[in-house]
Amino acid sequence: MRNIKVVVSYDGTDYFGFQFQPRVPTIQAELEWVLSEIVKEPVSVCGSGRTDAGVHAAGQVINFRTEGTIPVDRLCLAMNSLLRRSVAAIDAIEVDLSFHARYSARSRTYEYSILNRAVPDALVSRYSWHVRNSLDADAMQKSAKVLIGTHDFSSFASADRDQTSPVRDLREIEVTRVDDRVLITIKANAFLRSMARVIVGTLTEVGLGLRAGSDMNRILEAADRRQAGKTAPARGLCLREVEY
Repeated sequence: MRNIKVVVSYDGTDYFGFQFQPRVPTIQAELEWVLSEIVKEPVSVCGSGRTDAGVHAAGQVINFRTEGTIPVDRLCLAMNSLLRRSVAAIDAIEVDLSFHARYSARSRTYEYSILNRAVPDALVSRYSWHVRNSLDADAMQKSAKVLIGTHDFSSFASADRDQTSPVRDLREIEVTRVDDRVLITIKANAFLRSMARVIVGTLTEVGLGLRAGSDMNRILEAADRRQAGKTAPARGLCLREVEY
């Protein structure tokens, strides 16, 4: 039995998220079908994170076990010959049987892209949130720093999240402006469902002057989703990197 780790990227626009769901397209279903065709046996894929519908990835990590004999250095080529153009295999290596894409991960890094100008841009509309009014990126950055550390992030999680512990270790968060783009990069040991998007939505309200930057600490301590801002659209979020 072999255990193979693969780094994949995808445009999540036309998928109902990473995790398999019956009768709708998902990233997991696409990968499992392709890998099963290659190794000539049923394949079950484990992912480092279950990205929501419409969320993208530049560095999603999966692993699968197989008795197939395809050389690992040919696997990406074989996968890319069968995958839809919206999904790509970037790198593959054989790993120890104890490796698990989700449970072995030490951190995940997400990046959120906001196009901040009066008019939209058709070329980036699938990959960014268009916010017309000017954002104060400095105020957003100052407010975001409150979130660094190990906290109960219930206020920033989807109301229908699963019942795992809401405590997460948020290690880095940076808000930067590059011309008409505002980029929000968040690194944590793990994320609750919609956590990154709710953080972005709340920070955007700070940037627009709709919410005081000092509110962030109160929201965090409340452990109440109703206290935070709206959930930012999925299209601006990308899973950039997973560290092991």
